[in-house]
Amino acid sequence: MKTLGLRHVALNVSDPQRSKEFYVRVFKMQVEWEPDPDNIYLTSHGMDNLAIHPLAADKGPAGVAQRLDHIGFALPDLQSVDEWYQWIKENKVPIAQEIKTHRDGARSFYIRDPDGIVVQLIYHPPIAKAAQN
Repeated sequence: MKTLGLRHVALNVSDPQRSKEFYVRVFKMQVEWEPDPDNIYLTSHGMDNLAIHPLAADKGPAGVAQRLDHIGFALPDLQSVDEWYQWIKENKVPIAQEIKTHRDGARSFYIRDPDGIVVQLIYHPPIAKAAQN
């Protein structure tokens, strides 16, 4: 059995409208569905789904909100990483980790969204190859 890959992420954020503006402006995502101002579903060309929800007052067990290390946007080639990096810098988006090439041939850098969630922009050879097929 195979899945279609990880195509959905849901984020709990402090200001859903501010996060919507960030992901639409920075990553050119489109609103897929916005049932109300607090719940927004975004997509990149219908290939994925990013759900944005308000951070609940009840943060779950022990009063701690669920934590996430980072989310990532895959890029088609090495040059795209450098182009995105330049665009991010020009648009004054906070950079969390500078651009680097990894030992497996991947290349990436990290930024922060309005809630401080770390977002990786990455060229990962196996993902790029699979997207071409």
